[in-house]
Amino acid sequence: MQNLIELPEYAKKLDENHPVRIYLDENHYLRNILMGLSEADPEKDFPSFFNLFNQAAQVDIRYVRKENQLFPFLEKKGWLGPSHGMWSFHDQIRQQIRDIRAKIEKKEIKDLKNDVVLLVSEMGRMIQIEESRLFPISLDILSEEDWKMAALGEEEIGWMHKKSLSSSTAANAPERAIINPLDAGTLKMNEGSLSLEQINLLLQTMPIDLTYVDENDKVLFYNRGEERVFPRSAGVIGREVGFCHPPKSVGTVLKILEEFKSGRQSTAEFWINYRGRTIHIRYFAVRDANQKYRGVIELSQDITDIKNIQGERRLLEWET
Repeated sequence: MQNLIELPEYAKKLDENHPVRIYLDENHYLRNILMGLSEADPEKDFPSFFNLFNQAAQVDIRYVRKENQLFPFLEKKGWLGPSHGMWSFHDQIRQQIRDIRAKIEKKEIKDLKNDVVLLVSEMGRMIQIEESRLFPISLDILSEEDWKMAALGEEEIGWMHKKSLSSSTAANAPERAIINPLDAGTLKMNEGSLSLEQINLLLQTMPIDLTYVDENDKVLFYNRGEERVFPRSAGVIGREVGFCHPPKSVGTVLKILEEFKSGRQSTAEFWINYRGRTIHIRYFAVRDANQKYRGVIELSQDITDIKNIQGERRLLEWET
């Protein structure tokens, strides 16, 4: 296996904590995994094969980071190709991973080899597209400030494989404006009033993912709670909502917005199986006192445990 990372010419002068350098470091790590996976025999040494497969499946973290942190900045520069084509490619690889995992769960070990060969091929092709097109073009069109801002939200999503950030990274990051809730006072609500600090605490404590999109289809806000249903990061703020969903879901999202704006509908809901959990997703049109459309809120909640509730509980959990 290759031990040294051979950087392409366009990346040789980049700081080791630059997002593109980290992506390349991940690619080096991923190539070694794929090499081992392609040589593994699931029938003769299933534990070794399964370990390598699980490592390769962690590529989803990397794809989510690209979709939520890199793609929004490219969209702002007018390059929409990655958000459309590459995201669809991500989803195809995700489906391949799910299909292989389903066969493993059904003990269909003999049928795995061809699926793995295809997966390794497709993931390798993705690496090639990234390194020959995505990264060099991104470096050409994004400014140093863009890259600093993109890096700020990466930790919220995580990395497939990454060296420890140096202490200089935080020092070099641009400062974010901070609102002092004591200076801002309180906001009078329809019922009662809250300080900005209280509003922020309330929203981040809610056990529900909440996203607010304005009347111009731009994401204005999402709550940052301890546990999230879907990964999100700061790169989504200001992004057109159509780019915040996988390409296969965009048509449904746009249909909801069309119905809400026309006044024909005000709610929409779905429930899906996501990573073995049942997720309830609801959309609500936001209208002002004159019934003018002012946007939409999306609520996503893991209801797996709620669905399993039976009988009654009248005592505190810690007193039972």
